[in-house]
Amino acid sequence: MAENHVSGMETCAVSVLKRAVELDHSSRFQESLVCYQEGIQLLLDVLKAVKDDSKKVHYRQKIKGYMDRAEQIKVHINQMKEDGKYHEQMRIAEGATGYSYEVLFKPYISSALTEVWVEDPYIRHIHQLYNFLRFCEILLKAPCKVTRIHLLTSLDEAASTQQISALEEMKQSLQAQGVSLDLQYSSTIHDREIRFDNGWIIKIGRGLDYFKKPKGRFSIGYCDYDLRQCHETTVDIFHTKHTKSL
Repeated sequence: MAENHVSGMETCAVSVLKRAVELDHSSRFQESLVCYQEGIQLLLDVLKAVKDDSKKVHYRQKIKGYMDRAEQIKVHINQMKEDGKYHEQMRIAEGATGYSYEVLFKPYISSALTEVWVEDPYIRHIHQLYNFLRFCEILLKAPCKVTRIHLLTSLDEAASTQQISALEEMKQSLQAQGVSLDLQYSSTIHDREIRFDNGWIIKIGRGLDYFKKPKGRFSIGYCDYDLRQCHETTVDIFHTKHTKSL
């Protein structure tokens, strides 16, 4: 039973570290760093559980190799941040899955995050309003202390009452969680951008609305966005030492 438990932990570690290496090779450094750190922790748990000395030596060597690479990436990221040159780009393919908000934003949410700015002209229709609500929910669940979220969007001329009512309800609900929602509307807004006050800027070509409509209310992917198919879009990630409000 114990061997099966160790084997399961090792399989999980190998999967996470394989992903870390893939991201590393794709120059998606911040994401790869998060995966390296998770994989290393899993291997440390395996190391604690194994009894065989030769296996312990094997795991220590593996852990050291991954820790060395993670440290190199950390230094590289910090240098790019310092130089103001940090830029990563990822492409979400048509029909791809595995790109929930949790997955996309997790590498950039740190304990230092307290304020978020969302500029997206399409937080208007029901599914788009739910997208924004889901984004707010992941911020509440994340290991950070967000106290203020700013939203700049455009008014839905055909159904502005419904849109304003929904956003006001979100505002009240977030307030009950200790988070202020600052709502602003613009008729000229075009760009889509999300800024974190820890310096990260995420620009998604389609904004938060990059998920395809599920085939039905009881189809896989309706509830779990990791299983929801995506529209093709490009995500650009930047870092700046001076995050300006929108």
